[in-house]
Amino acid sequence: MRFHIVKRDHCPLWKKLCLYLLAVGAALAVGGLLLLAMGVDPVAYYSRMFTMGMVGNKIAYKTFENYLKVFVPLALTSVALSLAFKMRFWNIGGEGQFILGAVAAATVAFKAGPMLPTPLTLVLMCLAGMAAAGLYGAFVAVLKVKFGTNETLMTLMLNYVALYFLVFLGETQASWNFFLDTSSVRPVFANFSKMVSFPTIPIGKFSLNICVPLTLLIGVLVYIYQRYSKHGYEIAVVGDSAGTAHYAGMKVNAIVLRTVFLSACLIGLAASFKVGTSGILSTSFTDDVGWTGVIVAWLSQLNTAVIFVVAALISMLQHGSTIAAATFSKVDSSFADMLQGVILFLVLAADFFIRFKLVRSQKGGST
Repeated sequence: MRFHIVKRDHCPLWKKLCLYLLAVGAALAVGGLLLLAMGVDPVAYYSRMFTMGMVGNKIAYKTFENYLKVFVPLALTSVALSLAFKMRFWNIGGEGQFILGAVAAATVAFKAGPMLPTPLTLVLMCLAGMAAAGLYGAFVAVLKVKFGTNETLMTLMLNYVALYFLVFLGETQASWNFFLDTSSVRPVFANFSKMVSFPTIPIGKFSLNICVPLTLLIGVLVYIYQRYSKHGYEIAVVGDSAGTAHYAGMKVNAIVLRTVFLSACLIGLAASFKVGTSGILSTSFTDDVGWTGVIVAWLSQLNTAVIFVVAALISMLQHGSTIAAATFSKVDSSFADMLQGVILFLVLAADFFIRFKLVRSQKGGST
């Protein structure tokens, strides 16, 4: 008896949702088995992780504010990456672009913060972060259109260039006068949160950072840009077939350069938001949003609206695991990274069965 793979003509929405939920449930079950092997109650751990310790907690508002600080850069980075992915430009350099944008924004905050008004400093931070990240991404796009280089490899390698540039700044802190903690293994930028930070909107006992509604607004604008603008249509055509785009008279090279620059600029803006809310910079401050953003974008199938939902869930997973690790000493926060990987693997498997099906071959080659 033999089987072969056949592409499905159509898969109902309810079936897609069931397969995705089954994949996530299976991933949680795998994580539960590992927790049991470590002598940890899975129900108690997951309860602590997914509620982020907010149930019955007097500091629930503060916990949720910290959760939003994880959500904002991840959601915005994922939306930015989806722009390039829709054009089939595999920008794996979100991490490096995020770092360069953060360094630029932090430099403006550190140097201009004490001298300029806070609103002007914040605007300059965002512009500097967007410019630095945008040019870093556009550099790869230029190499792609001029010399046909592999953008996946180039953006991947440039992540490490940016990371070690940040490490270099830490090691030369005496001459740059940027860093506060000289003895730390992970150098930390001087805390400039008292000099400049993004304002918050008071809502009762809760303080909503202005970066949250700005991120949601940017998501709406990106959705409109992709669905209803000429540029968005060009991105879709180039993604489907660059040859067709050429035949239709589109300037494919210009479209690639423009879109990659915009994608990297948005990542730089996410970095500026991160810097402007945390007030510090270190070699670990990114929380791996550049890598995780790739996962979020693919799990969402590059749908802008779904990206925000998936980013919210992944942020809950990451932030909640950090809180749960404080209660369950046998499990550290890296458990979330493992669980995230299992979820991605099983969701991709579910996506395969949504797109294709196994058909039994009969004798003589018929099905």
